[in-house]
Amino acid sequence: MDQPAPAPRLEIPLTAKPASPPPASPAPAPRPAEGGSQKQDGAGGVPPLPDLEALAANSARLIEEMGRATAAALKPVEEGRAKPGVSDEVSDMVKTLGQVVEHWAMDPQRVVMSQTTLTKGFLDLWTNTMRRLNGEEIAPVAAPEPSDRRFKDPEWTANPVFDFIKQAYLLTSRWAEHLVQEADGVDAHTKHKAEFYVRQLASALAPTNFVATNPELLRTTFKENGENLVRGMKMLAEDIEAGKGTLKLRQTSEGNFAVGQNMATTPGKVIFRNDLIELIQYEPTTEKVYKRPLLIVPPWINKFYILDLNAEKSFIRWAVSQGLTVFVISWVNPDERQAKKSFEDYMREGIFAALEAVKESTGEENVTAIGYCVGGTLLSVTLAYMAAIGDRRIESATLFTTQVDFTHAGDLAVFVDEDQIKSLEDRMYARGYLEGSSMASAFNMLRPNDLIWPYVVNVYLKGESPFPFDLLYWNSDSTRMPAANHSFYLRNCYLTNRLAKGEMEIAGEKLDLGKVKIPIYNLAAREDHIAPAKSVFKGSKCFGGPVTYVLAGSGHIAGVVNPAGKPKYQYWTGGKVEGTLDQWIANASEHPGTWWPHWMEWIRAQAPALVKAREPGGGKLKPLCDAPGTYVKVRA
Repeated sequence: MDQPAPAPRLEIPLTAKPASPPPASPAPAPRPAEGGSQKQDGAGGVPPLPDLEALAANSARLIEEMGRATAAALKPVEEGRAKPGVSDEVSDMVKTLGQVVEHWAMDPQRVVMSQTTLTKGFLDLWTNTMRRLNGEEIAPVAAPEPSDRRFKDPEWTANPVFDFIKQAYLLTSRWAEHLVQEADGVDAHTKHKAEFYVRQLASALAPTNFVATNPELLRTTFKENGENLVRGMKMLAEDIEAGKGTLKLRQTSEGNFAVGQNMATTPGKVIFRNDLIELIQYEPTTEKVYKRPLLIVPPWINKFYILDLNAEKSFIRWAVSQGLTVFVISWVNPDERQAKKSFEDYMREGIFAALEAVKESTGEENVTAIGYCVGGTLLSVTLAYMAAIGDRRIESATLFTTQVDFTHAGDLAVFVDEDQIKSLEDRMYARGYLEGSSMASAFNMLRPNDLIWPYVVNVYLKGESPFPFDLLYWNSDSTRMPAANHSFYLRNCYLTNRLAKGEMEIAGEKLDLGKVKIPIYNLAAREDHIAPAKSVFKGSKCFGGPVTYVLAGSGHIAGVVNPAGKPKYQYWTGGKVEGTLDQWIANASEHPGTWWPHWMEWIRAQAPALVKAREPGGGKLKPLCDAPGTYVKVRA
């Protein structure tokens, strides 16, 4: 890959050519041309001083937009509808980090040693900086990881001042992370939370996030006379207003997308609807189809069209083209009317209702099913319940990035302990549901340097409108969660892991995944932060029948949505789910491209019989409306 051209040094001359004043009403958010609106002074590409008159005018506009943003943030308080929870989260962070500090305070000798390590690091950094200023080539005391894109601007290395700021930040943040890692007397959950909170603080306090300490932001601000900050503050105010008092982070341009127009466009019909679901049956594209229908159970914490983003990326469209009769559950975006809908209700009014509708539409009682993420957890619970009562309508199942054993649940587990769940339940039961923005924020916090701070910098400080990106549009199209269902899920899965232990009860039946004897295709993703591959691997051992464990490249979404036409990642297959994940990987076979055809061979081998293609609602059910239906279009 070509290296970026070196950015101009941030050395401001004493004299500068005057810049043209800005227009009275500049465009809301034009992206500045290369090099900005001002001319270079010819001295090695050094940017001139800003136009002071324009800078003053933009400062006044910036203050005006700041007032608008502040008013939007305070509006819920003034109207008596402030959302609780933020103070609880801050309190938990302070309490957690306080336990780490208390642990260190009990051993003064270790405190002195730790402080000495940090002091030595800064002394070495200062010495190296002085030597660099004298013209010596010096290796850095602290260098960013190769994957850390925050410091990609050449000035972070070429300019001794910014290089010092960068290394000082890295020394301090790594020292803080080390303090938590070495807090051996702290219990595992508290330590996990402390590590998570330190990462969040370190990400938030990075010098890349502030104009005064980011060379790229300084250059942009000088070139544009502060116009970039005005545009950014304007977008910040709009996003706080859109979030009704909290920031709804702008990650993509939403005006480019519309569900049912250029997203979720696979032809089909809604053939069934109740309080929780719309069931979509897709139109066939082959003359013959496999006799056994496919039922997809997506997560209810996101919308189903992640599997139908567009024609090229759509797993649903591809599955139809392979000769499958595809049905997809589209969950309602719940409000207070679904407050008391339980996990059992999601099983009965979701999966069981869909099975009945599939039978009425096709005449087939038996299906193969897919469950994605928490939809896969629900499907697994349903399979265990069906095994307990002798219901064999689901003859095989595929799980996409699904956890059934939460021993290694990853960083989402930091949000789950008795105190935090109790606080969350108080919030949910007050209105009957959990706002979709809560889960969206939690997911973003798993990767703050990828999903939060780059957008803060580019949108609110550079003043650049984000590029249109279908995946991020889907990510921002959040859903709410009913109080009763979400509480059951958190307590029985994340908090107590009762499903894996054989202790979960549904409708009076104690569930045992070991009694699930049907074939399972269990797909994990190697870089998954939500359902870690290690967790999915351990969960595979809970089932009593044959399990085909497959490991996809990339993460929770890209590992699944890896289209056959343009695959980006590889996948691994191996033998039985035995030993550790590392042992399994060591003996696994790596394959280029997507796992989709491998899965289709697995489906075909189980039920190869073909029948004439079926039209949606061709049996007893009549189509209610075109796909993707109405539930998916309800915004949170």
